[in-house]
Amino acid sequence: QVVLVESGGGLVQPGGSLRLSCAASRNIFSAVAMGWYRQAPGKQRELVATITSRGGTSYADFVKGRFTISRDNVKNTMYLQMNSLKPEDTAVYYCYCRLGIGVEGDWGQGTQVTVSS
Repeated sequence: QVVLVESGGGLVQPGGSLRLSCAASRNIFSAVAMGWYRQAPGKQRELVATITSRGGTSYADFVKGRFTISRDNVKNTMYLQMNSLKPEDTAVYYCYCRLGIGVEGDWGQGTQVTVSS
């Protein structure tokens, strides 16, 4: 029920920063689940961060203190601010959104983040 388009990925040096954006085609104010996932080559897709409809956030241990998830309901956009990036952060980052109970969630197409010297 929602189209998600990620942007903001790219190549960055270790210690650098990127801000990922996820633009949604519909209002995300009442979305029951939203978050960022990532998938590195040869690895399973893993949860990075989540944000609730009330703004509560949670983070995977490997990004705590470095990444910040946020959302702007007026712009229908979710963000992931990534600081102090490490080579192991290299992955395709995906936006996920489930608009309501009883419906399947939707995924963005992903945006590549490469952290390398």
